[in-house]
Amino acid sequence: MFGWRTVRRVYAFFFFVLLIFFLWVTDFQHLKGYAVTLFLELDPLTALASVLTSHTLYKGLAFALLIVIPTLFLGRFFCSWICPLGTLNQVVSYLFNRRRPADAYPVNRYRPLYRIKYYLLAVLLVFAAFGSLQTGLLDPIAWIYRSFVLSVLPAIDRVAQGIFTFPAVFHGGVVVSFLFLVVLLANRFITRFWCRTLCPLGALLGVCSSWSLWRIRRDVDRCTHCLKCLQSCQGAADPDGAVRHTECLVCMNCVEACGEGALHFGLARPRSSVGRPLDVGRRRLAESIVCAVAAFPMVASSRSSRTTPDPLVIRPPGALPEEQFLARCIKCGLCMRVCPTHVLQPALLEAGLEGVWTPLLMNTMGYCEHYCVLCGQVCPTAAIRPISVQQKVGVAPFTQPVRLGTAFFDRGRCLPWAMDVPCIVCEEACPTSPKAIWYETTEAKGRDGRKVLLKRPFVQPDLCIGCGICENKCPVKDKAAIRVTSVGESRSRENRMLLKS
Repeated sequence: MFGWRTVRRVYAFFFFVLLIFFLWVTDFQHLKGYAVTLFLELDPLTALASVLTSHTLYKGLAFALLIVIPTLFLGRFFCSWICPLGTLNQVVSYLFNRRRPADAYPVNRYRPLYRIKYYLLAVLLVFAAFGSLQTGLLDPIAWIYRSFVLSVLPAIDRVAQGIFTFPAVFHGGVVVSFLFLVVLLANRFITRFWCRTLCPLGALLGVCSSWSLWRIRRDVDRCTHCLKCLQSCQGAADPDGAVRHTECLVCMNCVEACGEGALHFGLARPRSSVGRPLDVGRRRLAESIVCAVAAFPMVASSRSSRTTPDPLVIRPPGALPEEQFLARCIKCGLCMRVCPTHVLQPALLEAGLEGVWTPLLMNTMGYCEHYCVLCGQVCPTAAIRPISVQQKVGVAPFTQPVRLGTAFFDRGRCLPWAMDVPCIVCEEACPTSPKAIWYETTEAKGRDGRKVLLKRPFVQPDLCIGCGICENKCPVKDKAAIRVTSVGESRSRENRMLLKS
């Protein structure tokens, strides 16, 4: 008969494989859609922070109640039974953190260091209350999505398809890879270091589990303090004493390890020990909140895409106005995963500190496919609104297409303008009808006296949608002779040009 530990491992492995499958199948058109957002929609921290920033609950995030309600009765079961990053941390801990029992006891004891996650949670929620959604920086679900989309899966694709073909390259991907490896290697020193110390979602679930009815209980008469339970504890819950229920991950390892039958999961019995309350200093918590309140206006007053339009910050089609976009985007990277041309890239500091790892278009990497609206279909918080192809391209009943920006010629680099070399690549690639790029046929005289017939291109701004295909296909590769900036984007009333209709 299978024990609790085996059952938990099967469940955890199943959900981890399910996540990888969902991320992988985004390559198949008929499987794109809501399935890939399942774990993000089950994330209570994403739901809570989104409500604080936007004052609305996006319909998909209501599924987070499927985690919150059982947590109120069963404790932090999500962390060890479902969370993919928790599963990965536990596997790495098992492989690289194996110690003798005498060494495992002190390592698995609760430490004051583990309070940090509660203070981080308080800071992130304060920022969310002020309209800045930064939970995605440390949320474990957004973290593992981002790490796999920008680092792990591209690496696997490269190995699978050969060293000379690399289908996806991401801006700043090395930073994401480095941080992901640091999180995993930290398990070498402390089992489930991320889960115990830094995870804000674990902290939120720990607070919810303070009132759980079913818990790990210790019979004080049967317990001989052999410490076998402590050796196998994943959450540093100190099951050999007064159990810290807010740290307990309900992994059931201690129940199986106990040879005296002193531990059980359920309601309290007459000789059950009293559990410990949430170990958070009120003064330190107040200090964290005050620091967050003081830090937010400092961050918000610095120059960013929220305060000033930036020519390089070009958002995906359907993106909300910048302030609302930053209040909803959790930096999960799903939109970048489904983008067929890989034009969507993670921002570093282009949009300011608040915009780190949010998606923007880099036309040197790709271009916005004219009839593609996949990014809006997979966004779990509607930072990118789901729009139809008809709405994007401006087909009836819609009168105007979605504009991402405007293209401009650099005549000092354009081949027909600067070097008298015939070229009409940008005009041929332009997808709009009528084309936003047109040319004027002229006759130029070369240095040797020969006449050259040239077609010198121009941009008609009111027809340009800023898709970037002209910039991407321009034969001047290092810095294209035609480049798209964010001015003229549909989502902003301020970032416009003074033009006649």
